[in-house]
Formats: sequence, structure tokens, C-alpha cells
Amino acid sequence: MSSIDACLDGFALINRRILEQPRQERDRRIDERSVAVVVPDLDTTFRLRLTPEGLADLTHHPGGTELSPAQVTVTVGGDDLVAIAEDRLSAKLALATRRVKVNASLSDLLRMRSLLR
Repeated sequence: MSSIDACLDGFALINRRILEQPRQERDRRIDERSVAVVVPDLDTTFRLRLTPEGLADLTHHPGGTELSPAQVTVTVGGDDLVAIAEDRLSAKLALATRRVKVNASLSDLLRMRSLLR
């Protein structure tokens, strides 16, 4: 089972991948959104902002903590989060097989789809 630290390292890898994209592409594909990443096996919710400048304001909160709603909520196991971050698991495959669940508006879902490799 992955740890909170492993997930934080995964977010750093995801952020690096975002920042590798040309600024013009990031501006076109990313609208700033508040994101909650719920990791049930770690009883933790990570909160962050997705911006064209990358991931910002990353914090984690124990399960049961009262949090304001996020514009996008992702539910994923810790091991799958790390595997996606390390490119050992395709995000598209994880979505298709329901290993990752996303709750977002249709426009946000379409934009997120364009970010997936």
C-alpha cells in the first residue's frame, strides 16, 4: 500500500509532467480548478488547485475532515495514484476500468480528457 509521502511524490511527478508542456498548450488546455483527490485506502483527501502554472496549494486532510466542495473530485487508490504518476498505469485505462472515478462538470471532464496521455 502506498503512503501519503508516496502520493505527494506522485503529485510532484504529475506537476513536472504538466510543466513540461509548452506554456501555450497549458493555457489552452487548463482552466484553473479546485481539485479534491480522495484516497480511501489512506483515509485522506488531497486538496489542490490545477492551474496553467501547474499544481498549487497542495494539502492533505484526514478522512472525515469537513471540506468545502471542489470543482473536480477524483477518487483513486493510493497505489493507482502512484502508478499513474510514474506512468506504470495509463490514466485512460484507469478511468475505463473504474479504478479512478471523476466527479466534475461535462466541460471539465472534456478538458481533463485532453490532458490525459
